Amino acid sequence: MRFHALACDYDGTLAADGRVDDGVVEALDRLARSGRRLILATGRHLDDLLDVFPRLDLFDRVVAENGALLYRPEERERVLLAEPPPTAFVERLRAAGVEPLHVGEGVVATWQPHEGTVLDVIRDLGLELQIVFNKGAVMVLPPGVNKATGLAVALAELGLSAHSVAGVGDAENDHAFLAVCECAVAVDGALPALKERCDLVVGDVPELVRLMVDEDLAHVPLDRHDILLGDDVTVRAHGERILIAGPSHSGKSTVAAALVERIHEAGYQICLVDPEGDYAEGLGDAVVLGDPRRAPTHDEVLQIVGDASRSVVVNLLGVPIDDRPGYFEELVMRVGAVWGRAGRPHWLVIDEAHHLLPDGFDPQSTAALGALLAITVHPDSLSAPVLGEFTAVIAVGAEPGGVLDAFSRAERPGVPDELETGELLLWRPGEDPVQVRLTPSRNERRRHIRKYAAGTLGDDSSFYFRGPGDRLDLKADNLDLFLRLGEGVDEDTWQFHRRQGDYSRWMAECVKDEELAAAVAEVERSDDGVDAGRTRIRELVEERYTAPE
Repeated sequence: MRFHALACDYDGTLAADGRVDDGVVEALDRLARSGRRLILATGRHLDDLLDVFPRLDLFDRVVAENGALLYRPEERERVLLAEPPPTAFVERLRAAGVEPLHVGEGVVATWQPHEGTVLDVIRDLGLELQIVFNKGAVMVLPPGVNKATGLAVALAELGLSAHSVAGVGDAENDHAFLAVCECAVAVDGALPALKERCDLVVGDVPELVRLMVDEDLAHVPLDRHDILLGDDVTVRAHGERILIAGPSHSGKSTVAAALVERIHEAGYQICLVDPEGDYAEGLGDAVVLGDPRRAPTHDEVLQIVGDASRSVVVNLLGVPIDDRPGYFEELVMRVGAVWGRAGRPHWLVIDEAHHLLPDGFDPQSTAALGALLAITVHPDSLSAPVLGEFTAVIAVGAEPGGVLDAFSRAERPGVPDELETGELLLWRPGEDPVQVRLTPSRNERRRHIRKYAAGTLGDDSSFYFRGPGDRLDLKADNLDLFLRLGEGVDEDTWQFHRRQGDYSRWMAECVKDEELAAAVAEVERSDDGVDAGRTRIRELVEERYTAPE
């Protein structure tokens, strides 16, 4: 299920002339019985709403006063989300003859044409207040307070993400909260400007409820949320099962980093399983659990996943290799239970998937999850039933046709023999492959600079200048130290590693920069002398890791 909640405006959406008819109440009850949550978002004062609509018990939360007040119907509790209206402001409006004038706990409301008087009083008193219109109504609130901010508080209390919400409204003050909902809906009587910005227009709320319960809004085009690959080619933000595959050092991590970055920036919650510590420095503001000395517990992961605003990186370096498939299977089962009740995490990302989805892995373990992104060098080592679940394959590097053959031997015209650095081949079963120039990641570049230029890579990922006969043992645990040691080693040692391709191999396997590795490999193969080779490799490293971005 993609949509776990419906957020509704009241006047003009649920109610006509202030009243909600029995058919609408029945529809709301049906939605609640489907396991979905209901949130009311209204500009009305709460006491007024309680007088005209006795069925607030249908809702899990009520956002009243245009975001200034939160109400918990089950507990009958009120939470003020804004500063109370300034007394001097209210007194001046009354003295100016503004009628009607409704003063709530966080909002002051009147009707047009009093907006000019309201603005004059705000200016005369030097107050920082905003005016919000709702068809003929004029509401005054503290800056930054609206239905969207109130909805965010309600969703946080319910453990839901706005990406799992459909919202419906009809007027100017609904723009803000509909903009944050995954599916924005307007009713037929809505203002034209609101309809233009919505994904769907329905006759009434019962029609929307039918679409949610019967088909989970599956036929509503929501491509505005699609995730960019490159060349205007995108993948869906929901329901995708994507495998990125190709030989070692072919650019898989570059493609994965770009996709993951954009998914994260779009606000989707990610659970990234990281067997080799490649994301040890995090993913934006994601929480990293585990390190080489300590395995993360499943409960720790679930605690982070329980907060819809946080993504998590699960570092498995502290889990013995033979124990990782079992650890992963239990993790997926427990995370899947969260997805079943809350629709998140929205994406499960699995690096080194051939270790965690081997032959014999039950695809039902991942079937209960949302979108899936897996990265592997060995697609033919994945469980065959799991392979059959992928909706798209991204091939990189040499012989992309071989990657696609792991899924299907069907003839696919137009498959190149080799892809250049920065290129990928996107294939969906039943469609022709599409060659795409990747739009690169920004954060991945910054992450590499921090981690690999001056960080500490650890013993297994460091470069060792040993030379012929292992006569040296000089350890470089980052690129900066690699350059300094490389300047000082003797010519025989430098050339020994150069002839073996050790520099480019280290940069591909440990620094995980395929583009840099490819450029350094050209230097290794060239006839340039020792000094020219050292200088050129230094220039290549500094261009990518120390030059201004």
